[in-house]
Amino acid sequence: MIQDEGISTITSTPLQFFTMMPLSPKLGSPYLWLRELKSEERGLYLIHLLLTCANHVAVGSLDSANLALDHISHLASADGDTMQRIAAYFAEALADRILKTWPGLYKAFNSTKIPMVSEEILVKKLFFEMFPFLKVAFVLTNQAIVEAMEGEKMIHIIDLNGNETAQWLALMQVLSARPEGPPHLRITGVHPQKEILDQMAPRLTEVAEQLDIPFQFNSVISRLEDLDIEKLRVKTGEALAINSVLQLHTLLGSDEVLQKPSSSAKSANVVQYSRYSLSELLDKDLVNGSSPSPDSVSSSALSQANATKINRFLDGLWSLTPKVMVVTEQDCNHNGSTLMERLLEALHTYAAIFDCLESNMSRTSQERLKLEKMLFGEEIKNIIACEGIERKERHEKHDKWCQRFDIAGFRHVSLSYYGMLQAQSLLQGYGCDGYRMKEENGCVMICWQDRPLFTVSAWRCCNRMNIETAFSL
Repeated sequence: MIQDEGISTITSTPLQFFTMMPLSPKLGSPYLWLRELKSEERGLYLIHLLLTCANHVAVGSLDSANLALDHISHLASADGDTMQRIAAYFAEALADRILKTWPGLYKAFNSTKIPMVSEEILVKKLFFEMFPFLKVAFVLTNQAIVEAMEGEKMIHIIDLNGNETAQWLALMQVLSARPEGPPHLRITGVHPQKEILDQMAPRLTEVAEQLDIPFQFNSVISRLEDLDIEKLRVKTGEALAINSVLQLHTLLGSDEVLQKPSSSAKSANVVQYSRYSLSELLDKDLVNGSSPSPDSVSSSALSQANATKINRFLDGLWSLTPKVMVVTEQDCNHNGSTLMERLLEALHTYAAIFDCLESNMSRTSQERLKLEKMLFGEEIKNIIACEGIERKERHEKHDKWCQRFDIAGFRHVSLSYYGMLQAQSLLQGYGCDGYRMKEENGCVMICWQDRPLFTVSAWRCCNRMNIETAFSL
């Protein structure tokens, strides 16, 4: 459900009034009523325009898509209410997808862009500070590691996204208080940017010295998809823990190339939705007839290319025989087989996330604007505008990850009750009752209202012969 102070009831309001209005290339006096719409009505119409535009983009009707984007531009705003802000970023993503159909033009527009490491550090820090999601994940992860490493004298932690020291500083405090004394701790951080790892090492080393913990930090400069497992240098006698925070979904991409839809698809595959309410539009499966993305996967099975890449990586992690592997991932289906499927699911997810910010921050907050633009806006653009190997934000539901881990030789370990109490206490102290946490089969789901957004789960290695026997029965 899309929630906002002005559109809290839009899921029960029909769209017939708007869908009967044809898009016109002229926004003259007959369309001045657009600007006089109430917030709720405006939110409904923006949803209608986004779905209309996405349908046209999916089948290659670019003139019609351009007209829809023009209408959206008169209503959307990056500093407006929740629906206006969401519409602005989804419209930008759809426009970016259109632009990619002219590769030369797209490359020319983006040829002078320079990625700034300082911006990445800033946006990650903002996400950590403004939301409790990572804090809860860190509390649960650290408790799972502490319990798995009880009595161990040499601990090695592999951090598959080495960019946040807060988690490990908290863990050091706990390890330093062990009755038998602190263990020898080694942390290996994996990240594609050397500058980020270089900032982690001195801070962790400084605190380890203050706590009298024997410590070593190893940097592995690599993208996850290119990671050489041998470079992790796991030593005999070390008790190993693996930590992955919002990383594994990036390995689900395929190498297929974006192609334009055929002319027959243009006439056959447009989604018809004018008779549905917004609730039905966002909750009902209306994407069965829409044009599939070029790198689409079967709804009943992962594509062979994607499965091979992620399975190969999980095989490598299994070969290291970790005592525990803790995984935090988005609990959303943004890896659907069609553009419309991804757009509908992403609207749900980012409506909830933007609603979090609406409940806690001013609309004019510069930190909020930066976070929405630099993090969530870029995620939306990647989900909507990119295909093939470029599309990294392939978030999937927890049950799919469970299937992958089972096949790779991992077995689920329930997160401890004590860890959940700590995490629940953190949420309750956050000053906003919209954040919730629920346990499901030993896994923790972190929610906004009743919508799960992130999951935290723990896994251990098991004998693969037992798996093969189980699957053969």
